[in-house]
Amino acid sequence: MSMPSLSPALRPDPVPAGLDSAPSAADLDLSPAARAAIEAGVPAATRRAYASDWSAFTAWCAETGRTPLPATPATVTEYVTHLTTTPSARTGRPLAPASIERALAAIRTMHNAADAPAPQTKAARKVLGGYRQRLALSHDPAARPRRADPAVPEALRAMLAVCDRATLAGKRDAALLLLGYACAARVSELAALDLADVGETADGLLVTIYRRKIKAHTETAVPYGRIPATCPVRAVRDLLAALADAGRTSGPLLVRIDRHGHIAAPMMRHGRTIGDPDGRLTPGAAADVVTRIAAAAGLEGRWTGHSLRRGFATAARRAGATLERIGRHGGWADGSRALLGYLEEGDRWTDNPVTGL
Repeated sequence: MSMPSLSPALRPDPVPAGLDSAPSAADLDLSPAARAAIEAGVPAATRRAYASDWSAFTAWCAETGRTPLPATPATVTEYVTHLTTTPSARTGRPLAPASIERALAAIRTMHNAADAPAPQTKAARKVLGGYRQRLALSHDPAARPRRADPAVPEALRAMLAVCDRATLAGKRDAALLLLGYACAARVSELAALDLADVGETADGLLVTIYRRKIKAHTETAVPYGRIPATCPVRAVRDLLAALADAGRTSGPLLVRIDRHGHIAAPMMRHGRTIGDPDGRLTPGAAADVVTRIAAAAGLEGRWTGHSLRRGFATAARRAGATLERIGRHGGWADGSRALLGYLEEGDRWTDNPVTGL
């Protein structure tokens, strides 16, 4: 059967005579502006981690007489073997499997950035798989992924109890904990919030958050809590009033507070302002708030900024919320494996298949 011919309106225009269809040098090159734009699309923490991993790989290649770019499969396999057997300077023991996975990702990313074919890693991953098994069989803690403890309501109440909410710092910390929990926000998303991103309605707060993983803004509804001490709406309202009393009606929501209880002045180095001139908390500083308060509350385990996000997912699932509602509220990508892992932990007892057998 012959194929039907396209109508004249749908036929592609012919290539003008004399033009070569092969790509030119300009077609294969990226301008500095385009390269910078691509780099800006990668989170800063990821860029720093990859740069560190790549630096370590190139240093090892220099010591062993190997070529880092383009790297051969044998070089990558030898490097992974080296990482699984050689203590790192920071911890005194070989890297954890997740750190080695990141090193492989960094090598692949740097090859792609240099328009070089990424090395095949099948053999290297077999080495990594064997390393994981050795760690597991020896009951090494490194075999298990390090996860932040979830700030479920019981833990959150204990943390709030040690916040001095009569002070500006205490009001900020309480708002950070409760808003981060209620919005299931990452600390980077919390730190990026401005006063204008938090609107109060008759039903509660409507918080505009830029969700970095899905690269989209979401309007997250935060209703009033039944108990005033753990109500995120009241905590944010108290912080806004305190900031207004200090002369702040615009700019970042979460700011640095000095030891005298005042909004910290801009940080200076050699006469130049460093960091955010408005005193915005960095994501690292926001995470430190969670760690510090958990320690003050006497909570054992690993408490980080991610504890708030994990705690929300775990508690929401235990309360009967659906996967879809939890994911949409917290800005998780559809089918997120991280979210599914949190929900599995939440279902461990409430939806245990052994119950009733």
